[in-house]
Amino acid sequence: MATEPQRTASDQLPIEVSGLRKAYRGRPAVDGIDLTVGPGEIYGFVGPNGAGKTTTMRMLLGLVSPDAGSIALFGRDPLKDELAARSATAGIIEEPRLYRYLSGRRNLSLLARYDRAGAGADVIDDALERVELSERADDRVSEYSQGMRQRLGIAACLIRRPRLLMLDEPANGLDPAGIRFLRGLLRELAAAGVTVFLSSHLLVEVQELCSRVAIIAAGKIAYEGDLEELRARAGRRYRLTVADRGEGARICAELDGISRLEVDGDEVTFAIEDDATLLRLTRRLTDERIVIQALVPEQLTLERVFFELTEPAERIRRATA
Repeated sequence: MATEPQRTASDQLPIEVSGLRKAYRGRPAVDGIDLTVGPGEIYGFVGPNGAGKTTTMRMLLGLVSPDAGSIALFGRDPLKDELAARSATAGIIEEPRLYRYLSGRRNLSLLARYDRAGAGADVIDDALERVELSERADDRVSEYSQGMRQRLGIAACLIRRPRLLMLDEPANGLDPAGIRFLRGLLRELAAAGVTVFLSSHLLVEVQELCSRVAIIAAGKIAYEGDLEELRARAGRRYRLTVADRGEGARICAELDGISRLEVDGDEVTFAIEDDATLLRLTRRLTDERIVIQALVPEQLTLERVFFELTEPAERIRRATA
């Protein structure tokens, strides 16, 4: 009988998480999550504040021990073999920790000495150049802007020559030019084979950079998969404006195939299963002599889907005559 060939470390997935749990004082911060991140991906990990993003990343980086579940980084268990499992991993949680009284270059030199990888001067110079800090490398970090400190933090990750880079809210404090630079850098790293695990609440950035996301809410994964699949799963949404809003909402509520009905001002918004549902709605409105002022598709953004998955369900407001 043929056996499946064993994968080498380079073939293993950068992140495999199963049933991961962590509680503080009896309250679950991370409640049984599963994640799978493939090589070379820019993977988005999004959720509202307090959802469990940072706690998850702390566990992945070995800063917090999980209460239950398993973690594998490139096929290795960091709880059993921490140094080997995290040898190809670097990351920033919340914000870089830097010696403000030292220069940027000196910060990187000290970190390289602490690290078993022991990056040399050429690697440090290359990292500074990649984050566009070469000209300010010998200035004290206390003279850096917040955006420059963020870039120096990324340089500190790059001197480890990681195959997996974990960044927690990396766009915090960046101006539009800084965000544009960060976006380009992460794409460049991914194109070179580095896997980027990106935690953010800036949904526009996730939408711009990531093809796959996990959405976490109250410590649980509400969705994991492709962005396009996420939009499809959310359904097609339409916006209806009629002369009698209450009657329009009533008819929408009575028809099969219409869901997530909301009334906001003069408009009724809803999701439909298929075109046949839309046809039944227009016929019903016409039969009841309700004037349709507008019936148009609503652009479904990642932000809209995010709030639908993470916010408590709102009461559906239905107007009646």
